[in-house]
Amino acid sequence: MNYIQDMRQLIGSNLLMTVGCGIIVEQNGQILLQHRKDRDVWGIPGGVMEPGETFLETAVRETYEETGLQAENLQLFGLYSGEEGYAEYQNGDQVYSVQIIFRTQEFAGQLIQEGAESHEHRFFSPGELPKINSHQERFIMDWVNKTNLPILK
Repeated sequence: MNYIQDMRQLIGSNLLMTVGCGIIVEQNGQILLQHRKDRDVWGIPGGVMEPGETFLETAVRETYEETGLQAENLQLFGLYSGEEGYAEYQNGDQVYSVQIIFRTQEFAGQLIQEGAESHEHRFFSPGELPKINSHQERFIMDWVNKTNLPILK
């Protein structure tokens, strides 16, 4: 079991506050996105912080678990909070997530395609983005628009 599952057993579907960490992985002016299995949308690799982890450890761990890539030399991209942090999943679980997003162009390893959480991973140019996860749209569009970084929202 993990922290989220433990908390869900205690509070059911009531609102749970989480810290999410992700990485914008760039290569040749493109962004790496994953096609999620739980919803038919694309987003950056990342996930929820486990107790005792640092932001960097969470982002690196989640990215490796989801993509097979070992991200290196991370730089802060932005801190995201506010109304857009609320989400309700199909099973009724409610969450409010604060997002810490990093970026890197340095990584090693073999990019896996299908995993436990994703159908596929692919690099996209800013002008050819697929249907984006609405929970991640803010920081992906900040990347597309080259918003001054790092940002606090």
